[in-house]
Amino acid sequence: MGRIRPDAVLVQAVIAGALSFAHLHDLAAAAGQDGWKAWAYPISVDLLLVAAWRRLRNDGPSRLAWCWFLIALVASLGANVATAGFLDLQHPPGWLRFGVAGWPALAFLGGTLLAHTRGVAEAADTTPSADVTPAPTPASAPAPVAAAEPSDGPTELDAASLPAAEPPPEPPRPALAPAPVPAALVAHARKVADEHRARTGGQIDTDTLRARLGVPPQLADSIVAQLT
Repeated sequence: MGRIRPDAVLVQAVIAGALSFAHLHDLAAAAGQDGWKAWAYPISVDLLLVAAWRRLRNDGPSRLAWCWFLIALVASLGANVATAGFLDLQHPPGWLRFGVAGWPALAFLGGTLLAHTRGVAEAADTTPSADVTPAPTPASAPAPVAAAEPSDGPTELDAASLPAAEPPPEPPRPALAPAPVPAALVAHARKVADEHRARTGGQIDTDTLRARLGVPPQLADSIVAQLT
């Protein structure tokens, strides 16, 4: 069993989280939220902050994620500053009571939007399959039957001795047009390719890109052609 070594970054994160948690609890209690309600406020603020940050990391920058990340960050920093003596918590102002009382509805709205609004990757996965359906291949025309020429005499030939008629060459099949690729999917694929290059030092191949995006092979080929 390996030796457990303390991580300074983890210890610092635990200390900072505990202090921020206590400040939010004290501010909610001073604004009239007593009992279990005062303990629920810091949990609500921290969960909204984590949800917004996770959305930013998974789906990239977006106005929705940045908006709720800044709202949760201001709520957390505001509680830390307010409990440092800038406000009289024995006689809290009316705007503070108003903000604390309205926070549950605001946090519920933010969490719902972050959880149920589709990101760029999810929108790309729901691309209609009709865009990548290959065009039907025209059936080859049947070989024409040669008309029998009249013979000069009553000559009987065995059918096996006659040379076999060569079938006409098959007409060339039309080349399939490349499937259209949404611009959002190309941007997301470029981000995945850049991350792969930064991690491995090499270009991403088609199979790896198709597995990361979850798209059909033909669509993956079209995306790789646009990335190069």
